[in-house]
Amino acid sequence: MVAKLKDVAKLAGVSVTTVSRVINNYGSLSDKTIKKVHAAMRELNYQPNALARAMQGKPSKFIGLIFPNLTNPFFAELVNELERQLFEQGYKTIIASSAENPEIEHEYLSMLMANQVDGIISGSHNLDIQEYHQVAAPIVSFDCYLADNIPIVASDSYRGGKLAVDYLLQHAVRHIAVIVDEDTSASPTLNRLQGAVDRLTEEHRSFDPLALDSIDFTTTFPGIYDGVVASNDIQALEIAAVYRAHGLRMGRDFFITGYDGSQLVQKVAPQLPTVVQPIPELATALIKTLLQRVAQPTVQVPSTTLPVTFRQ
Repeated sequence: MVAKLKDVAKLAGVSVTTVSRVINNYGSLSDKTIKKVHAAMRELNYQPNALARAMQGKPSKFIGLIFPNLTNPFFAELVNELERQLFEQGYKTIIASSAENPEIEHEYLSMLMANQVDGIISGSHNLDIQEYHQVAAPIVSFDCYLADNIPIVASDSYRGGKLAVDYLLQHAVRHIAVIVDEDTSASPTLNRLQGAVDRLTEEHRSFDPLALDSIDFTTTFPGIYDGVVASNDIQALEIAAVYRAHGLRMGRDFFITGYDGSQLVQKVAPQLPTVVQPIPELATALIKTLLQRVAQPTVQVPSTTLPVTFRQ
């Protein structure tokens, strides 16, 4: 059985990140730690990535992309746009889907470091992964907080939440449900919920917050609700299908708003009102921010927020 990075870490009694740093000569490590890691490598006959070691000290021209779920059309299109734009600038990408699982993300992060990528763009929300605070390679985050020194590129979620509510209010809905995704991270994504709540409060409108993890769409809807603020487009389409199964028509009997506005959803469901995130512009900003960090690793780069639009 071929030994893996985690096997070396376990035998040496150190973290996977420490093993990666020893292999790639990253950071300041004690002689004792280095000797323990090399001893474990010899015992397990572990062979580190030969290409990465040969390129030590030189740009790899690889960028790592870590995103939670590539089955979501929005993430799939953003990753595709990142890959396209990076290729045009001479970079290749290593794409990793963390499947919203901290252990998987931990493994991918270690793999990217072992292969000496020039930088990482992460859209992960697994904030208990401490390695992000220790990674030597430059990192830029998409729409989530990872560490104080990691810049964030995001769209204006707060404005997006308000735009979604404005659409419902324009159509004089009487009973509003707001889907609450139980994301406990310090992510800017939470601002879309705050924007929706603030807009409803400004208009003195009551609403029901419905926790995503504790409701069944098929039994909750239609119910009393003729207006729904969904967390994303896929969720909005699932809820709309329940209404249609009861013979109700979108835009007449009920009103619902999605979020993201991927090209795929706009093509297959052009009737869905949704907040549109600017995917090409987000990719450009993420790459620009990352390459600034690659060029000047010690210089703090500011976060960036891009505007959203509403399509109805």
